[in-house]
Amino acid sequence: MKTYSSLIINRQKVSPLLISSTLCCILLLSFRIKYTNTSYFLFLVWNLFLAGIPFLLSTYLLSISNISKTKVAFTSILWLLFLPNAPYIVTDLYHLRLSAAHLVWLDALVIFSFAGIGVLLFYISLCDMYSVWCKLITKQFAVSLIYCTCFLSGFGIYLGRFLRYNSWEILSNPIPLLQDCLAFFLAPKTHSDFWTFTLVTGCVLSVGFYTFKKIMITTK
Repeated sequence: MKTYSSLIINRQKVSPLLISSTLCCILLLSFRIKYTNTSYFLFLVWNLFLAGIPFLLSTYLLSISNISKTKVAFTSILWLLFLPNAPYIVTDLYHLRLSAAHLVWLDALVIFSFAGIGVLLFYISLCDMYSVWCKLITKQFAVSLIYCTCFLSGFGIYLGRFLRYNSWEILSNPIPLLQDCLAFFLAPKTHSDFWTFTLVTGCVLSVGFYTFKKIMITTK
């Protein structure tokens, strides 16, 4: 009960900071729009909105003291579908190649600010789900699920960045998505770029989670 209460209190402290940071990002983007007379980077707001969905889902699960395994399983699947959107924002640095030389510094600041919040939401949400899963399964199994999730997020980021799939297309456009995913496993040698990206990204996200969790523990 004490652990549960502390989690809720910590969430009440974190949420205002996330909101204020998001507003700062939007103000910075607004300045960029005004300064350049173009709304090209407005897509970052949508990407950050998608990054917030898994955070809201994990917060919802965390706020319920007694919850059924069925509801946790269903919400966890929905959470996993949207989770890659959070670290995905980092790959928006790809758009810097289109920036004018005198605007690279500003565009980098804008993307880094949104990406930073996206990554923060990712790790907070992972910690939330770890706490939720630990109520229903062993800690060892929960840790394993978290690290598997990091690699699945790398998988999802690749699908979004390079194949341009969205989270909801698993329902609206499942057949082409499943065909592409199946091709990665049936012909791994011809899709080495996919495996390299997924494994490297999964490792980076895993190390990030381990570090984030250690920092959270030492600062309590």
